[in-house]
Amino acid sequence: MSSTTPPPATPVIADEHRVGSDAPFFTMLGVIGGVYVLLLLGLLLADVCYMVSSDSADAVELSPALEPWRPVLRPVLPILEVLRQPPIQYSIKLTLVSCLFTALLSLIVAVPIGYLLSHFRFPGRNLLDALLDIPIVLPPLVVGLSLLILFQFAPFSSISEWVVFEIPAVILAQFMVAAAFAVRTMRATFDQVDTRLEDIALTLGCTRAQAFGMVVLPQARQGMLTAGTLAWARAMGEFGPLLIFAGATRNKTEVLSTTVYFEFSIANLEGAVAVSLIMVFAAIIVLIIARVWGSKNITI
Repeated sequence: MSSTTPPPATPVIADEHRVGSDAPFFTMLGVIGGVYVLLLLGLLLADVCYMVSSDSADAVELSPALEPWRPVLRPVLPILEVLRQPPIQYSIKLTLVSCLFTALLSLIVAVPIGYLLSHFRFPGRNLLDALLDIPIVLPPLVVGLSLLILFQFAPFSSISEWVVFEIPAVILAQFMVAAAFAVRTMRATFDQVDTRLEDIALTLGCTRAQAFGMVVLPQARQGMLTAGTLAWARAMGEFGPLLIFAGATRNKTEVLSTTVYFEFSIANLEGAVAVSLIMVFAAIIVLIIARVWGSKNITI
């Protein structure tokens, strides 16, 4: 006689245990997140709408060939008028140069610190990690005030007359804050680098410096671009440290962020909004570069 084993019974899930709809959950997430996104878009659109309705757009002279395009160019006309002013032109030049130097200096500092924090364990590592967050969590005014006090003591006091309230103070004030963001980006970058390739290079006779330069850095180049662009953008938005440590002297230490303050202080709201839009456009361009050519998988 032959006996057959009956197939195992298929479990039956009771109707009361069936999963409900996820629509309420995603609706809640969309509403909460959407409020902030709409507020952010509203800030940008408000500036554009203000410039469109501004009376100064009608006072801007255009060439006969461009006059028919005045309704289309209306939002840009106040910005073009602001760009004609020599103090604003100087402010733009100083902003571009200082932010470039700040980004380069931030990378010079961020690459080695990010590499050490990511790949090595050493005494005081957690303390160093916390110390690097101080420029991020401190109020910007405190950073500027601390720099001003620092240059009253030796050995910095010997060079204070060439730094404080001069162009080097602009770069140093921007660097103190922007470098902290670059360090965080580079550490996240090195966390994603495959350490096995570096170990193979070491076993093949490379020194640590050679393995770092020929194996690690090429893998981190996109993260370096991201860190540099973020440092540049962060430097452009600095205001508090600049106001205290570098001052805000026209045609000397004035950058775009302090220009907004200047124009607003003299009740030139249209000029302040126009300069703000210039900064917004520059920030958008920099962030697009960071997203397109930089590392897309970095989590800071």
